[in-house]
Amino acid sequence: MDKKSILIGQTILYNSSPFKVAIEDAFEYSSRGGILIENGVITALGEASEIVASHPDADLHDYSRCLLLPGFVDPHVHYPQTAIIASWGERLLDWLNNYTFPEEIRFGDPAYAAGIAERYLRLVLSNGTTTVCTFCTTHPASVDAFFEVADALDLRAVAGKVCMDRNAPDELRDSAAGGSDDSRMLLEKWHGRGRLSYAITPRFALTSSRAQLEALGDLCRSYPDCLMQTHIAEQPEEVAEVARLFPDSSDYLDVYESTGLLRPNGLYGHAIYLSPRESGRLRETGAALIHCPTSNTFIGSGLFGLRERAGEGHRLGLATDTGGGSSFSMLRTMAAAYEIGQLRGSSIHPGQLVWLSTQGNAQLLNMDGCIGSLRVGNEADIVVLDLASTPAIAQRASRAEEIWEELFPTIMMGDDRAVRSVWIHGKEVLGEGKSWTPRRE
Repeated sequence: MDKKSILIGQTILYNSSPFKVAIEDAFEYSSRGGILIENGVITALGEASEIVASHPDADLHDYSRCLLLPGFVDPHVHYPQTAIIASWGERLLDWLNNYTFPEEIRFGDPAYAAGIAERYLRLVLSNGTTTVCTFCTTHPASVDAFFEVADALDLRAVAGKVCMDRNAPDELRDSAAGGSDDSRMLLEKWHGRGRLSYAITPRFALTSSRAQLEALGDLCRSYPDCLMQTHIAEQPEEVAEVARLFPDSSDYLDVYESTGLLRPNGLYGHAIYLSPRESGRLRETGAALIHCPTSNTFIGSGLFGLRERAGEGHRLGLATDTGGGSSFSMLRTMAAAYEIGQLRGSSIHPGQLVWLSTQGNAQLLNMDGCIGSLRVGNEADIVVLDLASTPAIAQRASRAEEIWEELFPTIMMGDDRAVRSVWIHGKEVLGEGKSWTPRRE
């Protein structure tokens, strides 16, 4: 049996979505809380003095004024784009042709895929992200490589083979039947193994024929507990091209709906340029819209209306979209979402941003019962944030009168220096005396 561990620090425990109730009613805060971990699971929460007194045999990890949060959850990423992050000067379709597709061709080499998978996961873990949902490439080996590294690190993670049978280089195209068959094989190999889950993954309507989308819709019906991830309405020229390629569909979403790919377990990245009909159907279905703020600004896509979509009752997520997104950090992603909200005339509260990055995103991945919250019975994936990690942050946080004011400078200016420790399934994997250096080819 593993040794008991007690983590001590400031704690925030959400009891409701801060988009549905007033922020002050959505959480419980302790300036010196305690988290008891046994066998990888949170078994008690409360004031530190009470937890320590009740478990005198536990190892103590006192993080003082640091903030203990669930590990960040990132529901829309492209791990194969790790090496091309921050590539200059392109919009979406040019980005794919000039950067993404040439890089993804390299993932036909299993050794290359394994090296990037390890590099990516160690980079995001150093930024406090403990669960991701990633697009792979069309190569089954790219899925195997990611899952093998994630499994070795004991991560809860989601991935899927991208399916593309047109409008892509020959080296990356599969076929309608081949893409579905590969996806089924990988799903049966990895889904539910350890802490891993599979997501059925048509890249987007531009790169799949109707026949391929229909085959993947059939696969979704055969495996209703699996997630489905794709993109929708990211840029105007993309929307126009989808209309040209699918003249029998009434709009972009109808392409997915008519092929069986509109579903409650669906994750739809970007969703900036939705018509009222599309927005209504996505909301009625219970599908998730994933906001990717650093990507939307970096590639020049547009400004997603987070506050407006929340008010309409959509299920929402917040993601880095690495590598169209320009950061591996959920802190930077929260900051970008705040800035876009300001440009749209709606201020997003830091408590809402943190909830999206933890419990809200976990809900979209159907994992709220095991991660995303500091809750008894949940797996102990935890990030410890130093709220005074740099002189600039420290001098602002020192003036704070409540926890959100103390945390907000770290959201806006923090980076991996703010991540003091990371716990995965009850084990400290990043902290004092523990450092990771991504493997270099």
